[in-house]
Amino acid sequence: MTRLPGRNPRLVALIALGIANHTALGGSRVVITLEALRLGASTAVVGVLLALYALLPMVFAVATGRLSDRVGVRRPMLVGSVALAAGSALPAVAPGFAALFVSATVVGVGFMLFQVPAQNATGEMGPPEDRAHNFSLLALGYSISGFFGPLVAGLTIDHGGFAAAFAVLALLPVVPAVVLARGRLPLPGPHPARAGGHAGGALELVTHRKLRWVFFVNALLAIGWDLHTIVIPVYGAKIGLSASAIGLILASFAAATFVVRFSMRWIVRHANERQVLRASLLIAGAVYLLFPFSDGAPTLMALSFCLGLGLGMSQPMVMSLLHSHAPPGRMGEAAGVRMSLVQAMAVAVPLAFGALGATAGLTPVFWSVGACLAAGGLLAKRAR
Repeated sequence: MTRLPGRNPRLVALIALGIANHTALGGSRVVITLEALRLGASTAVVGVLLALYALLPMVFAVATGRLSDRVGVRRPMLVGSVALAAGSALPAVAPGFAALFVSATVVGVGFMLFQVPAQNATGEMGPPEDRAHNFSLLALGYSISGFFGPLVAGLTIDHGGFAAAFAVLALLPVVPAVVLARGRLPLPGPHPARAGGHAGGALELVTHRKLRWVFFVNALLAIGWDLHTIVIPVYGAKIGLSASAIGLILASFAAATFVVRFSMRWIVRHANERQVLRASLLIAGAVYLLFPFSDGAPTLMALSFCLGLGLGMSQPMVMSLLHSHAPPGRMGEAAGVRMSLVQAMAVAVPLAFGALGATAGLTPVFWSVGACLAAGGLLAKRAR
C-alpha cells in the first residue's frame, strides 16, 4: 500500500495545488462538451473543441519544460493558474460557441503551464529512491481531482445550470494562484545545468535509447485516456443519460485510478515497470472492445472503473522512468517532450473521433482504439 505523504509537507502542498487546478480542467471538459451539445454542436465540432485543449500545449510544452529548468517552476505555475481561472470563467460571462472555443484553448494552455513545472518539481523533492513514490502520490492526487471534476460539473449543471458550473470551476484555480503569488511554498529554483546554457534538442530526447520506448508507450496510453474523456459525454448523451449520470461514469474511472495508485507499492513489489505498462495496455484494449456492448449507466460505470484500473497504474511508472533516464539538467525538458507527445494525441484523438464518429458511428471508434492498445501491449511484450 502507498504510505501517506506526511513526511514531505512541500510535496503535500504541491499536490493540493495540482488537485485544485486539475479539478478545474476535468470539469471544464465535461461542461464545455455538454454545453456544445446543448447548443446543437455535431460530434465533429465537439471533437474540434476538445482538441483545442491540447493544440497549444502540444506546441509549447517543450519550451515550458526548458523554461522551468532555466528560471525555476514558480513563475510558470503561477501564470498557468491565473490562465485556468480566466479561461474557466469566460463562458459564464460571455455565453456562446466563440467563448467555448476560447475557453478550451486558454484552459488547456493554463494547465500545461502548471503541470510541466509541477512534474519537474516533484522529481526534485526528495532523494532519487523516493521518485517513484513521489510520482505515485502526485498521480494519486490527480485521481482525486479526476473524480471530483466531472462529478462537480455534472451536479452543478443539473442543479444550477451551465453558467454556474463555469463559475464554480473558475474559483478553484484562484487558490493555487494566491499561494504561488505569495511565495510561501518553497519550490525548486533554476537548475544549474540548464541555467548555465546546456543545450540539446527535443529530437535528441525522443531518440534517446532508453526514453523512446517510454514515450511510445505513453503515447498509446494517452490515446486510451483521452478517448474515454471525450466519448463518455457524447455516448452518454446519445443514449439519454443525465449530466449527473455522465459525471458519475467519469468519476468511476477516476475512483479506479485512485484505488490502483494507492496500491502501487504492492504492485511494484510484484512486477517491474515494463510489466506494469504492458498490463496497462492490455487491460485498456480489452475494455474498449467491450464498450459497444454497454447501453446503460451501471455497465458503463463498471467498464470505466476497469479502464481506470488499467490506465491508472501507468503514469507513475512512466514518470519515474522518465526522471531516471533523462539527461542531467533536462528533466523539465523531458517532461515537456512527454507532454507534447501526449497533447499531440489529445489533438489527434478528438479530431479522428469526431470525423469517424460522425460518419461510421461510435462502435468502430471503440474497436479500433481497443485493437490498437491491445496490439501495443503485445508488441511491448516482444520488445527487448
